[in-house]
Amino acid sequence: MDNFQKDIDERANLALSNKFELLLFRLGSDTVENKSELYGINVFKLREIVPMPTITKAAGMKSPLLGMANIRGQLIPVIDLPAVAGCTPTTGLNLLLVTEYARSTQAFAVESVEDIVRLNWSQVHTAESGVASRNITSIAMLDGTQHEKSMALVLDVEQILHDIIPSVREVKEGDINLTNFKIKPGAVAIVAEDSKVARLMLEQGLKAMGIPALMYITGKEAWDQIKIMARQAAEEGLPISDKIGLVLTDLEMPEMDGFTLTRNIKTDQNLKAIPVVIHSSLSGNANEDHVHKVGANGYVAKFEINQLSAVIHKVLEDAAV
Repeated sequence: MDNFQKDIDERANLALSNKFELLLFRLGSDTVENKSELYGINVFKLREIVPMPTITKAAGMKSPLLGMANIRGQLIPVIDLPAVAGCTPTTGLNLLLVTEYARSTQAFAVESVEDIVRLNWSQVHTAESGVASRNITSIAMLDGTQHEKSMALVLDVEQILHDIIPSVREVKEGDINLTNFKIKPGAVAIVAEDSKVARLMLEQGLKAMGIPALMYITGKEAWDQIKIMARQAAEEGLPISDKIGLVLTDLEMPEMDGFTLTRNIKTDQNLKAIPVVIHSSLSGNANEDHVHKVGANGYVAKFEINQLSAVIHKVLEDAAV
């Protein structure tokens, strides 16, 4: 096996130890404080980094869409990321981050790329209460790296794409092929999802399915709630299925990722019967292999509501047997 393949395998296996790699880049100076922040994106979302090519702008295309770029024979939409973040590049838009996200490919124009750092998800904290921007999902603390005492703002790619290419803004009951979901009366779905827009769509989707849900931003918050409900079930002499019908989790989340959350559930004798569905924009064979390794009952790539509905229906049917 060559070194390139070894790097891919090693990076993929980080997910099983609550770790990941973050690409650090800059967008220029912000318009409020006139300083250049570090931004980050999970390397797993990244297909390649290329120098800025010729951009072809279609009629009627407006900022922050710059136009289309031909990358290795594929026409890809290019998004002006500094414009999205309210920054002004000092040296211009020099690079494209070509990303694969939820069955789509797009490129983000940035000023410069600085580094790739390896972090534990416990170093990442939700930004919902501390950062005003709707496009930032979390803050990565870079202590222990060469960027010691620094931090990076992790972009909410789901929110950015939803705002720019709003193909689906809400989920309605009529969008779903309704079926009978076998969840006990009084039981709920525990949902872990750090993206605001994805959380809203999941909430709408589960409501349309008739499945009550408790929503959490991080895997750790969801895990803490699961433990509380497990204690309540034990004290009342009830099976955990009377409290929790299923767990629906993202993979990328502050504090605890979806792989770790799933493994915690599936290695606990009192919880392992809870169906777990992983719902993520991180697709690919490596991640799907990890889904099986940690014992998840289903995997769905974001965001197609009927595929999600079908997977939830199947895992609930299997759990009821």
